[in-house]
Amino acid sequence: MEVLLEKSSPTTASLKVKLTQEDYKPKVDKTIKDYAKKANLKGFRPGKVPMHVITRMYGKSILVDEVNHMLSHAVSDYIRDNKIQVVGDPLPNREQADAIDWDKQSDFEFVYDLGVATDFEVDFSEIPAIPHYTITADEKEQEASIANLRERFAESINPEVSEAGDMLYGELKQESSEFTTNTAIPTKRVQESQQAQFVGVKKGDEIVFDIQNTFEDEAAIAHVTGKKKEDVSELTGDFTFKVEDITRSAPAELNQEFFDKVLGPGKVESEEEFRKEVLSIIEENYARESETLLRRDIEKALLDSIKIDLPADFLKNWLERTNEGKFTREQIEEQFDDFERSLKLSLIKNRVAETAELKVEYPEIMAYTKQMMRGQFGMYGNDDSMDEVIERVAAGYLADREKDNFSTMHNQVFDLKVLDLIREQIATEEKTIDVAEFEKIAKASGGVLEEDEENTLEEA
Repeated sequence: MEVLLEKSSPTTASLKVKLTQEDYKPKVDKTIKDYAKKANLKGFRPGKVPMHVITRMYGKSILVDEVNHMLSHAVSDYIRDNKIQVVGDPLPNREQADAIDWDKQSDFEFVYDLGVATDFEVDFSEIPAIPHYTITADEKEQEASIANLRERFAESINPEVSEAGDMLYGELKQESSEFTTNTAIPTKRVQESQQAQFVGVKKGDEIVFDIQNTFEDEAAIAHVTGKKKEDVSELTGDFTFKVEDITRSAPAELNQEFFDKVLGPGKVESEEEFRKEVLSIIEENYARESETLLRRDIEKALLDSIKIDLPADFLKNWLERTNEGKFTREQIEEQFDDFERSLKLSLIKNRVAETAELKVEYPEIMAYTKQMMRGQFGMYGNDDSMDEVIERVAAGYLADREKDNFSTMHNQVFDLKVLDLIREQIATEEKTIDVAEFEKIAKASGGVLEEDEENTLEEA
């Protein structure tokens, strides 16, 4: 067997693999013998089928399978042994492969196109200091968060007289069309110009209104009447609504019951302690956002400081071929910049991990998965009595081979460990700022949000 690498540019190359009969014949003959021992053909005793019969029936397919098996190993071994920084997968020359005559040829030559990343060094001393923000939350942030929490844990009351924002329950009818239904009218879905007739009403009152001119949109009319959205245009004229009940969402009181619902039983015992805990949680949340921004800034700094050339045309062709039917060429072109950025970051992180001999062990993956599960259990996740349940759920999640959850968790732990390693070696400039200033910075840099990777080239 002969394997030759020919570089056509700094980022493209071809790999030629030449096979002679001496390379593959011993393996092909052995496989045919194994077939003969196991074959059960009419007219022959089991295990006594002559080799020439097996060769005539299966020889060509055995030859193709053995050659392909040898090719796969030859290509991957050559790339690994020579430490070639391949990107994408080797692409076989289809025309050359289709021209092979498996019945007559004894020697074969196969050609693979390779995409190669240019060599690079990761020198952290060349990367300028990156801002790391500590965000201080003030009383305004605290009050806004408490107000949101009070609304989230609001209680329902039944007032005697309605106000804007209340929900009215009762019977809706139109005598001329014999339409009648029991329904609920959310007054917040009523147009501002029509709000007055829904405010100040009591149980037993009747409200007459034009169905098409009262609500904010067709969806609201559909909700109130029980009709399909596409059918509400058929409803016309005045309808009568008789009020049978009124409900209002009242913000939760600042009492022990509310504190326990928000933070967990017994976590705080006074309003003062509650406010301090809320402020602490706000700052913890902003600290996570600050870390997300720092991570993105680190990645940007790595890309700006480390030059890597990639074979763009090769990668686009590879993506199109390997994702045939999933992505069009136009979609690949549109998303290629993001894909290229992700690929360069992956190369850099892998180089950092390789240099540091960084590894990810199963206990680390399990611990990370359990922490994720605790978050999904909410405040109950931190209860010691849930440890056994969380352990069992996490183990089941990692064992799901169909969704390949183990690989997903492995990659996330690997990414976090590499970033921690990079953070230790990159200088940061510590800054303390308020929430408003941080939001301006985050917005200017694109916003601190998780990237939506659904249906993107990164999945390839």
